[in-house]
Amino acid sequence: MKIILDLCGGTGAWSKKYKEAGYTVINITLPFYDILKTAIGYGTIIFQGGSEEPLTVRIKDIYGILAAPVCTMFSLARTRAKTPRDLRQGMGLVIACLNIIWECRYNHKLAFWCLENPMGYLRQFLGKPVFTFDPCDFGDPYTKKTDLWGYFNIPKKKPIKLNQELIDRCKINNRRLPSISEITGSKQADKRAITPTGFAKAFYEANR
Repeated sequence: MKIILDLCGGTGAWSKKYKEAGYTVINITLPFYDILKTAIGYGTIIFQGGSEEPLTVRIKDIYGILAAPVCTMFSLARTRAKTPRDLRQGMGLVIACLNIIWECRYNHKLAFWCLENPMGYLRQFLGKPVFTFDPCDFGDPYTKKTDLWGYFNIPKKKPIKLNQELIDRCKINNRRLPSISEITGSKQADKRAITPTGFAKAFYEANR
């Protein structure tokens, strides 16, 4: 059994290809599980704190980990928010993801792990990322600089050229957004956070 943990996975767009390929994908996201309430035991991780019953996963069964902690506090665009930037709060989710990754690595060798965030203040905590991309580098018609940290094979780019209309939309952050489930959220920020399809496919192909 190959388990893929999708930490703070939202709609599960990043891990979708793994699920389709037959991997056991566990999406740790609100409202089902609260990653801040994760309990790490001897050889197990217990996910809890949401609407679902606590879930115990054996660490030795975890094959790879994807992590996408909320970027709200690290965003360069956070200039008009009603509440001030709270980097400590933002790092709480990042640290929770890293603690799970590290615990798995202490116990056995992960095939890969990767933590993503839009390019922003997280660089000041985690340093220079392993890889940075725009969705158009993988065939999706928009730009959004995204950083990746971790231990993984670099996905192969398949870039497309954007026409002027698409470039102009990106400049004013006005690209067309997908429709998503009300369960995982339907706000603009939730829609903008969905992992681009082309990148998710390329990442899967490079890290199986």
